[in-house]
Amino acid sequence: MDFLSALRISASGLAAERVRVNLASSNLANAESTRGSDGKPYRRLDPVLEAVPFGDQLAQASGGQPMSVRVAQVAQDQAPGRRVYDPSHPDADGQGFVTLPNVNPVHEVVNLMSASRAYDANASALETLKTMAQRGLDIAR
Repeated sequence: MDFLSALRISASGLAAERVRVNLASSNLANAESTRGSDGKPYRRLDPVLEAVPFGDQLAQASGGQPMSVRVAQVAQDQAPGRRVYDPSHPDADGQGFVTLPNVNPVHEVVNLMSASRAYDANASALETLKTMAQRGLDIAR
């Protein structure tokens, strides 16, 4: 695998993990939003990640099929929201129940930590690539 391919793979990982962090943050920020622009409670969002193969030349040269990652889509979780009894809430129904978003804060914090660590791993890989390139240039001098 050449230097630029390794760089592209790590960069695609950084971009995907940034989307995961942003969506987990958005889910946490809206964990108590009972009414969105459509008048319904917020629905948690999840990225759908997809492996994308590089061209055939790279696969033949390396003996395997290197893959990068991309966000194929951002999907809404269709699970029902939590119903909480609070008759004084402005969004309560006729029975006094309020439907809260289907966001579990613990789940979102775990997603946030996982995405943050994966982002750090990709950033470390980029830093290692940069160091290797610098050492190669130093040797060539």
